[in-house]
Amino acid sequence: MTTYILVILVIALIFDYINGFHDAANSIATIVSTRVLSPRSAVIWAAAFNFIAFALFEPTVARNIAKGVEPAFITPNVILGGLLGAIIWNLLTWWWGLPSSSSHALMGGFAGAAVNSAGRLSVLDATIFGKTAAFILVSPLLGAIIGFVLMHGIRVLARDWTPGKVSGRFRRLQLLSAAAYSLGHGGNDAQKTMGIITALLISAGLQSSEGEPKPMLWVVLVCHAAMGLGTLSGGWRIVKTMGMKITKLKPVGGFAAETAGAATLFSATALGIPVSTTHTITGAIVGVGATSGRLSTVRWGVAGRIVWAWVFTIPASALLAAAVYSAARYISGTP
Repeated sequence: MTTYILVILVIALIFDYINGFHDAANSIATIVSTRVLSPRSAVIWAAAFNFIAFALFEPTVARNIAKGVEPAFITPNVILGGLLGAIIWNLLTWWWGLPSSSSHALMGGFAGAAVNSAGRLSVLDATIFGKTAAFILVSPLLGAIIGFVLMHGIRVLARDWTPGKVSGRFRRLQLLSAAAYSLGHGGNDAQKTMGIITALLISAGLQSSEGEPKPMLWVVLVCHAAMGLGTLSGGWRIVKTMGMKITKLKPVGGFAAETAGAATLFSATALGIPVSTTHTITGAIVGVGATSGRLSTVRWGVAGRIVWAWVFTIPASALLAAAVYSAARYISGTP
């Protein structure tokens, strides 16, 4: 059993790595498309702040995920099913070049395996999963509103500036906004894997089940490191979609989008809500693009494909995870 737990732990870190790899586009797409940083420099910048985030955020998201399913039905097979269902969906959407949500893939996978195990939906914590589902709409909408308002404010502030002055200042400021967004990305996304690993350790009797399920320090560090390494690998198919196909951005627009995304992620993490960085930055980019006054600047066909990927992520990863759980249960002969 200890070997099996170790294998699942490694798979969890592989998911975290793929999460960083898959979502690297969210962190670097705007700063690469505005040519403030080269792709190589951008991923190093983002990965560094993905890791540094461990020192800045309380593990509120991790605690909520760890208690999202009735403890009696959190078994190694359920965790394995949830992780592999999410990994399969992430790799499929990466191959298709669609910025789907790693967060919702993991939550969908965890839910699908747990429901298959228990045979009932009530095994899920309605509050935690309800907030996660609600933020499928709330996080991109909030990102879009903040991006739209911020971009308008910048237009008013800089209305008398020359184009060269605007570009020069916001090229420098975009380094800060990209760092803030990467902090928010690491702070929210790495905690999802922390929560899964913490639930696994508690179910295996390797961590106390008393009180709030807080991740141990080594779990926090390895999860942030795995995500940072994944970000270093990049996800260039999705970078092209996020940074170049939705709308054309300049440094000032990149700054506004990243700042809006960071504000949304910081708020959600403080509230302990696992949100999608993909949804958040996509909404922010659309909000910034819409400030031109011409909705045609936003490529709604591309945005529509992204939304469909969002819609299918939770049910698709849940079905994949349920299938993996059934196979694992059959092979192992244990629940």
